[in-house]
Amino acid sequence: MITEKTARIRALNDELRLHAKGGKRVISRRVADMGPMYVYSCIEAVRAFDAFSEANDPHGEHDFGALEVWGISVFWKIDYYDPALEVGSPAPDDPTQCGRVLIIMFADEY
Repeated sequence: MITEKTARIRALNDELRLHAKGGKRVISRRVADMGPMYVYSCIEAVRAFDAFSEANDPHGEHDFGALEVWGISVFWKIDYYDPALEVGSPAPDDPTQCGRVLIIMFADEY
């Protein structure tokens, strides 16, 4: 059962994942070293990701995904920090109290 708070977190996470709004998007150094076309392909694959299930999204927040880009396993993850990005956020459902960071990395970097 998705609560109102979870639905708000999901909407904020989707806004970051789909439109790069409401947070920061970070690419791991190793992903970046693959070159701009690979990075672009990763970003587009994260945007297109919709395979959320109980197995990979048990809290219903749309905060993690595993996929393949050019045959390489890639993970993406959204973490919740305070607005200064120093410690965890006390309220991930409130954008005034939460700085979201989406990182795209290779599976073995997780």
